[in-house]
Amino acid sequence: MNKAGGGGSGPTAAAAAAAAQKQKTLMQRVETDIANIVDNFSQLVNVAKVNDPPVRNTQEAFMMEMRASRMVQAAGSLLKLVSELKQTAIFSGFASLNDHVEQRTNEFNRQAEKTDRMLARIGEEAAASLKELEAHYYSSGKRTD
Repeated sequence: MNKAGGGGSGPTAAAAAAAAQKQKTLMQRVETDIANIVDNFSQLVNVAKVNDPPVRNTQEAFMMEMRASRMVQAAGSLLKLVSELKQTAIFSGFASLNDHVEQRTNEFNRQAEKTDRMLARIGEEAAASLKELEAHYYSSGKRTD
């Protein structure tokens, strides 16, 4: 066990460093893919401007297809990234999820016990009040049988 003042060594620090590096890499991928989509879309709009003559140049058509294809590739890359993030969240989040569920279960159990005690106290108070009211009723001279 490495409990000495190593300050950041051990499996926890290594996991945190790996997670930070992975997050940095994923953020770079997101930025690159989004920049590609925006750039290709703006180029696609520039190429697709309507000219006065109805004749479309084959070079312009090729540029439009190429830009659209690049946009689809960048969007596909983003979808793969989202899938990877979901898998990472699912597989790496079980331990923290279990801890959170256990913590919430304990909290709800404490609340249930508190509620049970409160209901028992209210029942006892109601029974005592009912006995007091019965005694007052039966000792009252105005009751009619």
